[in-house]
Amino acid sequence: MSTELLIKNGRVIDPANGIDKKCDLLIVDGLIAELGKIEKSAQNVIDATGKLVTPGLIDIHVHFREPGDEEEETIASGSAAAVAAGFTSVVCMPNTNPPIENETDVEYIHRKGRQARKTHVYTMGVITKKREGVELAEMGFMAEAGAVGFTDDGNGVQNPAVMLRALKYAAMFDVVIAQHCQDDNFAGQGVMNAGLHSTILGLPGADALAEEAMLWRDIQLVKKTNVRYHAQHISTAGAVELIRAARKDSLPITCEVTPHHLLLTEDCCAEVDTNYKVNPPLRTAKDIEALKEAIAEGLIDALATDHAPHLQSEKELEFLTAPFGIASLECALGLYVKALVEPGILDWPGLIKLMTEKPAKIIGVDKGTLGKGKQGDVTIINPNAEYEIDVNKFRSKSRNCPYNGWKVTGKVEKTIVGGEIRFGA
Repeated sequence: MSTELLIKNGRVIDPANGIDKKCDLLIVDGLIAELGKIEKSAQNVIDATGKLVTPGLIDIHVHFREPGDEEEETIASGSAAAVAAGFTSVVCMPNTNPPIENETDVEYIHRKGRQARKTHVYTMGVITKKREGVELAEMGFMAEAGAVGFTDDGNGVQNPAVMLRALKYAAMFDVVIAQHCQDDNFAGQGVMNAGLHSTILGLPGADALAEEAMLWRDIQLVKKTNVRYHAQHISTAGAVELIRAARKDSLPITCEVTPHHLLLTEDCCAEVDTNYKVNPPLRTAKDIEALKEAIAEGLIDALATDHAPHLQSEKELEFLTAPFGIASLECALGLYVKALVEPGILDWPGLIKLMTEKPAKIIGVDKGTLGKGKQGDVTIINPNAEYEIDVNKFRSKSRNCPYNGWKVTGKVEKTIVGGEIRFGA
């Protein structure tokens, strides 16, 4: 017997198909069956009056810490956080302990994701063994096992010859190489942006050149290879200019930005609260302005959280030794609304495009659309609901989030994965 789920009277936004209208959506046996005015009855009906009905949101940059640091997050807890945030697909970063560097590791992540039965869990594999930047990992085997890309996230690949080999090798499997753009010669031991606050506090700063120098170098390598390349969590005005120039040259380069690099500046570090310690570091108001202009211009391809959970005991260490990262998955949508929709930089269709269609294209998965026959991954959003972020209600295991108490607008009401309501039932 077939299963049916009918979503009635919602504002359906499907940027991949140019749809933005009030209509109904029918999911049959887990697949999108019909979109329009649907008069027939169904086993299960959701009244979405006044709500947005969108393709399931996609986050291509999360850290679920498994294997190795399950006390901070597991694939199960991270998946629960993801569906509560409206994400029907996530991509785990491979800088676990041990890192994801062979086909067995990739299969492990996918199996744990299926067992959690919440969101679709994908993973990238490392570019180099142990993320040491010396010897290429088993990229071919990992691609065959379903890895959607490769990155040494947390580390930039310092050796340009190694990066060139990685790009050439990735071309054989048509997968994306994603880079944490950080030249360690410029970054050094920096724990915040190199600037006024790092000087006053006497803490080592990471210069913006660390990001820009590596991005510039990699663009030259992409010019040589014409291989798909993705710049992770760009944070500086200089990086925006480099991306803009690369686009003019029609290079296959994409990039992402995070909520914290759109909402928070280095000024937040003045009180040495380690919840503001991230990598790349919080930059200046000028950098935020440049990132937002780039989004308005269409230079940015994806909004990604870089969800990085940590234990409270770790974040209570001094700023110099505390780990980098913010746990922001569960409040991401509201943060993007605050950063981009409320100021008029993007409208809702523009925002949804950067959280569905374009991320799906970067990782090469058949998601991010409500087209007929596609998997029934849907997010239902109340665009007018205001709520207060409360980290104590997070489904994530970690609470290292500087947004506690913030009031945001745009609340996920239901998350549907493969035609099944996984959140908000």
